[in-house]
Amino acid sequence: MTDPQLPPPYGAVPPPAAPPAPSVPPGPAGTVPPVPRAPGFAAPGYATPGYTTPGQAAPDYTAPPGAYQVPVGGYSTPGGAYAVPETAPQPSKLTGVLSLVFALVATVVTPIVAAFASYEVGRRVPEAIVRLNSDDLSSLSVLSPARDQVLWAEISFWAGTILGIAAIVFGIIAIARKRGRGQGIGALVVAVVGPAIFLFVAGVALGAGAAAGGVGLYS
Repeated sequence: MTDPQLPPPYGAVPPPAAPPAPSVPPGPAGTVPPVPRAPGFAAPGYATPGYTTPGQAAPDYTAPPGAYQVPVGGYSTPGGAYAVPETAPQPSKLTGVLSLVFALVATVVTPIVAAFASYEVGRRVPEAIVRLNSDDLSSLSVLSPARDQVLWAEISFWAGTILGIAAIVFGIIAIARKRGRGQGIGALVVAVVGPAIFLFVAGVALGAGAAAGGVGLYS
């Protein structure tokens, strides 16, 4: 290494000289000159772009004339765009369900009750015919031994009739107001077929009972 105090050898390139220090203008006596700050840092008395110091007016952020601006209220949906439809509340199906229940009770339950009552009536009538005289063979006297069974048969008949009419009325309302149209249509079909089923079951049970009573009488 060479001594920095000695002159450089012949042919050597001298190192570049350091830049001179920035000159600070002298201020009043007793004051400290301002120190340069890094960009983005605001010290008291210095304004930094993008920031507001106390006593400084807020910058104006309005767009210059001719610039694109967002419309007030945001963007509106085009007229032909797809919109999700509002789901309307589903109507209650209680009317259709009630009509179907009435029809099933009138078509299934009442014929079963009538079948038991008719069978007992048919089984007791032959014995009553044999015991009564020919002068007393009236309808009421023949049915007197089975008066309770006749009463149950009548109750089942009228109950089935009332329930069938109610099923038809409720079924029509359910279909017209769309409150269980499927149940209403089913109730109408069952209610219309119900009387035929009732008469068929009661007639078969009455005949079976009369046959059983006749066989037991002559055995």
